[in-house]
Amino acid sequence: QVQLVESGGGLLQAGGSLTLSCAASGRTFESYHVAWFRQAPGKEREFVATSNWRGGDPEYADPVKGRFAISRNNAKRMVWLQKNRLKPENTAVYYCAARMDPVTTSEYDYDIWGQGTQVTVSS
Repeated sequence: QVQLVESGGGLLQAGGSLTLSCAASGRTFESYHVAWFRQAPGKEREFVATSNWRGGDPEYADPVKGRFAISRNNAKRMVWLQKNRLKPENTAVYYCAARMDPVTTSEYDYDIWGQGTQVTVSS
């Protein structure tokens, strides 16, 4: 079983950049696809980005395309979410989540979750 821990959240101004990290433990990490989701205050959790277990075939939610990038290093058991040109509406708790095949963008398909990391973007 894989366990996930997010880090890297914080407070920053609009237009800034931030990289979130997702550290995985467990010997079978390479068997899992990892996705990022976020939940803004008063809103439901939504999909942000995912890639397959090799770090390939990235998919992004439309609002973040061109500004966010997901990457992965299986040897380090790490997944990152690079976020550029941040906007106040990007304020949310960001979660990484893992599942085995297939890759999906629905939170209901993911059964392994981290505790989340708060990102706050001020205007």
